[in-house]
Amino acid sequence: MSAALITIDKLSLGFRGRDLQRRPILRNVSLTVDVGETIGIVGESGSGKSTVALAMMGYLKPGLEVFSGRAVFNGNDMFALSEPQRSRLRGSEIALVPQNAGQTLTPTMTVGAQIEEALALHSGIARKARRTRVLELLSLVRLSTPRVIARRYPHELSGGQQQRVAIAMALGSGARALILDEPTTGLDVTTQAHILEFLRELTSELDISMVYVSHDLGVIARVADRIAVMYAGELVEQGNTRSLLRAPAHPYPQALLGSIPRLGERVIPASLPGFPPPVGEARQGCAFAPRCPLSVDRCRNELPPAVELAHGTAHCFRVDEAALWKPAGNPVSSCRTDTVALEVKDLAISYFTPSLPSRLMGVRASPDTVARVDFAIRRGETLGLVGESGSGKSTILRAISGLIPPKHGTIELNGASLPGSIAHRSLEVTKPLQMIFQNADSALNPRLSVREILEAPMKLYFDLSQAELDQRVENLMGAVRLPISYLNGFVGQLSGGEKQRIGIARAFAAEPDIVLCDEVTSALDVSVQASTLALLKRLQESRGAAYIFVSHDLAVVRAISDQVAVLYQGRICEIGPTDSVFKPPFHPYTEILIGAILVPDPDTAPRLLVQDASESSPPSIGCPYQRRCPCRAGPICDTEYPPIRVLADGHRIHCHHTSAALTARASSFDRNLETRTLSAGTEQRVLSQ
Repeated sequence: MSAALITIDKLSLGFRGRDLQRRPILRNVSLTVDVGETIGIVGESGSGKSTVALAMMGYLKPGLEVFSGRAVFNGNDMFALSEPQRSRLRGSEIALVPQNAGQTLTPTMTVGAQIEEALALHSGIARKARRTRVLELLSLVRLSTPRVIARRYPHELSGGQQQRVAIAMALGSGARALILDEPTTGLDVTTQAHILEFLRELTSELDISMVYVSHDLGVIARVADRIAVMYAGELVEQGNTRSLLRAPAHPYPQALLGSIPRLGERVIPASLPGFPPPVGEARQGCAFAPRCPLSVDRCRNELPPAVELAHGTAHCFRVDEAALWKPAGNPVSSCRTDTVALEVKDLAISYFTPSLPSRLMGVRASPDTVARVDFAIRRGETLGLVGESGSGKSTILRAISGLIPPKHGTIELNGASLPGSIAHRSLEVTKPLQMIFQNADSALNPRLSVREILEAPMKLYFDLSQAELDQRVENLMGAVRLPISYLNGFVGQLSGGEKQRIGIARAFAAEPDIVLCDEVTSALDVSVQASTLALLKRLQESRGAAYIFVSHDLAVVRAISDQVAVLYQGRICEIGPTDSVFKPPFHPYTEILIGAILVPDPDTAPRLLVQDASESSPPSIGCPYQRRCPCRAGPICDTEYPPIRVLADGHRIHCHHTSAALTARASSFDRNLETRTLSAGTEQRVLSQ
């Protein structure tokens, strides 16, 4: 067996309260990482995942202190070293790849200059040799044009390219271990799948160790040799990835698996009741007991021991019963009516139109960012918009909301045409159309109390007394299942899931007919995501609102949507009822999106057909997907826009292949939907190899 490169030995750390009493954040955590091994650390937000990972580097956030235990890297007790000694190890032997590379890369420096700077700090490479090493590193992380990439600035790269640059910087000094903190959160399914395959190849080629922090069990299943499950600062179960995902012995990882949406059927996954305990709370029993369906008095009064298992260890009194408990989701029934709430006709959006002098000089307008978009949504219906980053999903939402005037086309709300710009829309027009933004931190004013945030749209759209305002605000808090005591607090005091619920409540404060949901669950852990999906569905059923739901997660879209539109570079490739879109025949692009989906099964590999898109704008003529399509119909794809193939139930595919040809191709697709038993133990329809 390989020697341990990283050892966390009975580590407890935290802060001291005003009474100077210790408030633990991590409690007695023990974990090892062998040379060449990848460990996945999973759990809900606030479970201590990132704190453990940073402790491996000797990092402590301000105000924290080590109460007991050690963090050892390559024989060095990180907390016993001086700060200069720790700094020499960081970057040279152990390196961090952050969640959002775009925010950590310096926007005013080229990519090459930033990697050179990292080499100067953490390696002994001579100045003249650094530029050559930069190109070698960019090639190592599978960037096909390293000389071009080195001259670009971070904003000129895609999210996947930025993440690869961050990994190149981490590898530049020959680091023996990488700490990856949610590095693929927010990336679309194909980019994520390519990044993960690259990381798997990298660890094999370089024999480096990785610690991968994520709330996505599908991601962890793809990269990790072993999994450590954290809850409330404690390690509740750890072991071999395959065995743990197929038969978890602790109820908490079992509940996490039950919170994952499945592609095969339209079911809102089960969500965990309640909330994790407050940070630093004193307790004498199992931290998970208040939320556990199997807990008994002993669980609440005694600390569970470490039970040795075939695949690892679990801290639980009821490991035998936990293996038999299976959380069940809730099947979704449609509540749509026959009344059309929103209709979009021939929508086109362009970010660049040459001025008159430019046109006289021969400068041509670039192809439209969005074009030929047509769809209609009925009251109580949900339309899912899916596609890779840059496919135009959020751009369409901004045009509907009036933030971006369309180039041409019409948007009709309740039968009336909307002005293109929000500046020309009256309050009567803006009230029925509300938006929930992806990042609640930037969408909610941190200087206003929760009460003031919710009162603002009510004061704008309704003439209410203070007593009526108070009643409506309290009703909204009840609808999103948040305590009324939160009203006098600020959003900075809330968790990510709670902030998102405030964003949802604010949108519904205007009593809208249409709610635009822009990646509202992309950064949430699986249990909070499941409860958010259930909340959105419950509000839709009670209030009859229609949703446009943008997401890069096809399983989430499958769970909540009545119809789905698949977008590629601003053009609709396929649109129709959800059940029809997720079964053959597929558009070739839909097939690739489905093939890239990750499931919590290490034996199920994503199907990667085509590398990342090399073009930022669609071709001016022909099929927009012509450059990447694995099954071109011939020269006609380059010269003519694909016709509409109308299938049953209004399912439309834009492709030069006939419906029969698409069906025949789908039958040979080696990742067809088939019934199999997942690690969660329930029969589901999923993608399998």
